[in-house]
Amino acid sequence: MEMHRDDLGAKLGMWIFIFTEILLFGGLFLVYAVMRSHYSDEFHQAAHQLNAFIGTVNTVALLLSSATVAMSITAVQKGEKRKAVLFILITLICAGIFLFNKYFEWGHKFSIGLYPGSDMMVGLKHGYILFFSLYFFMTGLHVFHLIVGSIILTIIMVKIQTGSINAEKYVLLENGGLYWHLVDLIWIFLFPLLYLIT
Repeated sequence: MEMHRDDLGAKLGMWIFIFTEILLFGGLFLVYAVMRSHYSDEFHQAAHQLNAFIGTVNTVALLLSSATVAMSITAVQKGEKRKAVLFILITLICAGIFLFNKYFEWGHKFSIGLYPGSDMMVGLKHGYILFFSLYFFMTGLHVFHLIVGSIILTIIMVKIQTGSINAEKYVLLENGGLYWHLVDLIWIFLFPLLYLIT
């Protein structure tokens, strides 16, 4: 006997969760905006230490991943299991590209001693310290969300393969897709704020 499913409740729960995440990052963006208005010159100069090309590649990767996760939902609705799995796999590859780039980007900062608590950071002006503290905290929190999203999508991919998620039952995939779009949306704000300061 099949257990009762509350698809509407599951979707509502996901939207409430997304709202709380938007509040969290919205608060961080507000802190960033206030600090940037107080230390605009130092924020502008500190942003030159970030690699805009890597940021652009990561933006393209996440935009592509958003498209492929949406296409996986359409494929499941049409009963095209193999296509759905392929689209999620492409999404996960895009996530891997993002994490690979972020690893080397952070690695470079650590290699030159430019990270919170380092001797180099302590000697910088207050605006520089605030910029890099916010940079590491916000991008680190985003990476955490991206890893969680990747784990969720991996579980969903397995469930599609086993038939647990299918054309009649795909709310888990929809919710996973919503979460992934949130991860992408957050980056769409982080990228210009951190990398493209003018």
